[in-house]
Amino acid sequence: MLKKGKYVSVMRLVLGVVGLKNQSEEGMANQPETTSSATPIQNTEDQVASATSTVNLVDSLEKQYLKIKEHAETYPYVWASYIVVYGGFGLWAAYRWRKLRKTEDRVRNLQEKLRKLVEAEESATSTKVVEKGSTSSEKPSK
Repeated sequence: MLKKGKYVSVMRLVLGVVGLKNQSEEGMANQPETTSSATPIQNTEDQVASATSTVNLVDSLEKQYLKIKEHAETYPYVWASYIVVYGGFGLWAAYRWRKLRKTEDRVRNLQEKLRKLVEAEESATSTKVVEKGSTSSEKPSK
């Protein structure tokens, strides 16, 4: 199930951990009992545990893939209908999404044009008010 490269790397990791345990046990025999080297052993045990959990995960994924592949080969019409139905739904969703985005773009452009028209109208009316105000002040009073 595992490829040779992965198997070899897992075995090297396991053998390396065993070698570290043997070295730490030999080192502990020469040293007094007051020094503790439990943390390196725990780290290597954690590495082994994570490596085995990774191997288990890869194995379970591979088994699931083979199960699905076998089912697809056994019942091709069922899988074709899945592809047609869900593919059609995906295409419809993409079409509606694109249409929505185009509509939003058109609304933004129209809002921008309207904003510019309102600003131009306001500036024109404010200019007329200023002109009326200046002409009334320019008239000589009698």
